[in-house]
Amino acid sequence: MAEPASKKQKKDDSLSQSQSIHQQVEERRKEFGKPGWKFNKKRVKVLTAEEIPDKAKSVVYWMSRDQRVQDNWAFLFAQKLALKFKLPLHVCFCLVPKFLDATIRHYGFMMKGLQEVEKECSQLGINFHLLVGPASNTLVQFAKDHQTGAVVTDFSPLRVPRQWLDEVIKALPKDVSVCQVDAHNVVPCWVASEKQEYGARTIRRKIMDRLPEYLTEFPAVVRHPHPAQQAVKPVDWAAAEASLQVDRSVTEVQWARPGTAAALSQLSEFCSGRLRLFADKRNDPTVAALSNLSPWLHFGQLSAQRAVLEVRRLRSRHSKAVEAFVEEAVVRRELADNFCFYQPHYDSVQGAYGWAAETLKVHSKDKREYLYSREQLAEAQTHDDLWNAAQLQLVKEGKMHGFLRMYWAKKVLEWTRSPEEALATAIYLNDRFSLDGRDPNGYVGCMWSICGIHDQGWAERPVFGKIRYMNYQGCKRKFNVDAFVARYGGKKHKYVPPKE
Repeated sequence: MAEPASKKQKKDDSLSQSQSIHQQVEERRKEFGKPGWKFNKKRVKVLTAEEIPDKAKSVVYWMSRDQRVQDNWAFLFAQKLALKFKLPLHVCFCLVPKFLDATIRHYGFMMKGLQEVEKECSQLGINFHLLVGPASNTLVQFAKDHQTGAVVTDFSPLRVPRQWLDEVIKALPKDVSVCQVDAHNVVPCWVASEKQEYGARTIRRKIMDRLPEYLTEFPAVVRHPHPAQQAVKPVDWAAAEASLQVDRSVTEVQWARPGTAAALSQLSEFCSGRLRLFADKRNDPTVAALSNLSPWLHFGQLSAQRAVLEVRRLRSRHSKAVEAFVEEAVVRRELADNFCFYQPHYDSVQGAYGWAAETLKVHSKDKREYLYSREQLAEAQTHDDLWNAAQLQLVKEGKMHGFLRMYWAKKVLEWTRSPEEALATAIYLNDRFSLDGRDPNGYVGCMWSICGIHDQGWAERPVFGKIRYMNYQGCKRKFNVDAFVARYGGKKHKYVPPKE
């Protein structure tokens, strides 16, 4: 059960004065993970062969979306299986040299986090393997070579990871059991709902009613007592990095240090400082009120469940802020996974609701006052200094303030030739520069702004039709636009119409 606000909370608050969040969390895991703890099997989908064959000599956790050791239900389930059958546990991550529009900014953050995973696995007597190449080749061959009886993997609702999983299942021996565990969501995606939900109001109750069952503390992944016969060689990270075929012009950011340890530190800073402002100031880009956890959540270096557990310990002090954080970190995030899981066209105008698709079609030929190329937008060369400042923040920091993401994407609809071009451009720019690109939250954010997903129809107007409109003056009424523009150096550039 989720921890009540009681004497236990006061004890935890006093502990925080003398212990780091890392020490506190470790103690909580030890307390929860006493012998005999029960794994909630509703978190698991058995995809093939329910029984592990007698000849099995290993269990593999195929790590993909959730790149951490602790607070990871998929890792915990894999170890539970390995302990039950007294088998070695291997952790495999399959590194592909190129992935959609990911750049060295994304790969660098991910690989540095994986180095922390390798070190932590080693300390627990678990072999970590970086397999270079597609999982359908490298992971399948690894499983055959190590006589693997079960492969446990984490969950992603997105097209490419789902395709990887299908290919691995087809290529593995039929008697290998493949299980999937949703280690990303608090309430597993397939448990929260069996269909695409219309919006937050239709999924909220379904999730909140299940929180007492799923929002629990984590036990610890423990030192594994059944070592592999052969010692694993340390990963050659330099060689792995050299094998990448990615754009290196989008450089790594300095403000966000990769890995779970850094993620917990960022969470601690939020809880002790910015959380008190979150309820009232999170939509003001000039105030430091956000958690800034999205890069670590995206790469699975931090569990959203852990973040919510820690934030909820402060609900007696900051009740409205905690409520708002749970709405964002649980309801809205899981709504995004729901959309991408049940809607195959999650990144296309084809995925819009009927009313939105119709209104966008009716207004697709409306005259645009301004038209910009993808290159002009990427370089923040528009007439709008606020938009340019937001784009510069994205380019420089790998992150854009959440409120401005909405304004930013809606202007892309206003300044491109069609809704299809607008959506493709917004997704491209987000995926190229944002550390949390290629994420359900990003796709849904663009789809909300441009295609009205999880929204309703508004007063009809040119270009937008019935899609919600946002403008510069509205932003000025909400926050100090000049201060934000000055911070990031946004300028008003002279508009030069494109050549027909």
